[in-house]
Amino acid sequence: MGPLLISIYVFVLAIFVGFEIITKVPPTLHTPLMSGANAISGITIVGAFYAAQSGHVAISSVLGCGAIALASVNVVGGFMVTDRMLKMFGQKKKR
Repeated sequence: MGPLLISIYVFVLAIFVGFEIITKVPPTLHTPLMSGANAISGITIVGAFYAAQSGHVAISSVLGCGAIALASVNVVGGFMVTDRMLKMFGQKKKR
């Protein structure tokens, strides 16, 4: 089994698991699930650092920097959504 076939197998399995999770979760839990999934993008940052330091210097550096930038936006967005969600469940201030 070649690496391409394993990658395709993992990709198809991830699509199936993601579809099953999203369809089974009640709508009230979509926001916490998505904010947690965005925070997990930290793994992407680690992978991008690894990709940037190996292989072809120019191509991997450019792609790694792009991946780091996009994953950082996703992580920060995940934490912002979580913060906003937690404020919605907090006590309301009295006037």
